[in-house]
Amino acid sequence: MSKAKLLYVEDDDSLGFVTRDNLELNGFSVLHVDSGHAAAALIESGQLDVDLCLLDVMLPGVDGYELARRIRERDQNIPILFLTAKSLKEDRLHGLRIGADDYITKPFSIEELILKIEVFLRRNRVRPAAPAFDPGQIGAFRFDPAQLRLTYADDEPRRLTRREAELLQLLNRNRDKVLERGKILERIWGEDDYFLGRSLDVFVSRLRKYLSRDPRIRIENIHGVGFSLTVASD
Repeated sequence: MSKAKLLYVEDDDSLGFVTRDNLELNGFSVLHVDSGHAAAALIESGQLDVDLCLLDVMLPGVDGYELARRIRERDQNIPILFLTAKSLKEDRLHGLRIGADDYITKPFSIEELILKIEVFLRRNRVRPAAPAFDPGQIGAFRFDPAQLRLTYADDEPRRLTRREAELLQLLNRNRDKVLERGKILERIWGEDDYFLGRSLDVFVSRLRKYLSRDPRIRIENIHGVGFSLTVASD
C-alpha cells in the first residue's frame, strides 16, 4: 500500500524538523512547507496532491485560516487539521467554520498527532473520492459560497448572509445524505442548543424559499434526525 501523503505547514524550524522526522518514521510521506506564502503558491498552482493537510495557524503573511479557506475552495473532502497554540473557543469555531476537521493544541504528543491523522485518513477513505456533482451548481442555481452569492439562471445574484451560505454549503457538500441537527448546530453555530435549533429551522425555511424556483430541489426535514438536500434529475 502506498504511503499516505501529508502537507505539513510549519514555520518553526525545530518543531517542523522533529514532527516531519517522526511522521516519516511512522510511514507517512511528508511535504513540509515552512511559510504560508509558499503553501499558498502550491495550493494556487493546482498541484496539491496529498491525503491530509496539517496547518499551523500562526503563520506570517498567509495564516493557516486563509490556507484552509483556499484548500476548501478546491477540495471539499481532504481532511484539514490545525496545529495551534490558540485554545480559545472562538478561534476553534472560526477554523471549523472555514472547513477544518479538527484542532490539535501545541504542545502535542506525536502519538496523539498520528492517532488523529489515522482516524481522518480512515474516515476519508470510506467516502467517495469526489462528489458526483458540481458543488457550485444546485439545480438551476449557481452557488458561490466565498462571495455569498446564489444565482438563479441568468437573474441577478441573491446575496446571502454568511450563516445562510455556511448552512447551504454544508447541506450541499453532503447532498443526498441526512445531516443530524446536532452536527449542523455544532458546525455552524458552535454548539447544540435548543434555542439555536429554532434558529436553524428559520434558516432552513429561508433557504427553501430561495431555492423554490427550481422544484427539483428539496431540503427535507427527517423528523427527529435532521435535514437532507436533494436535487432530482431531469
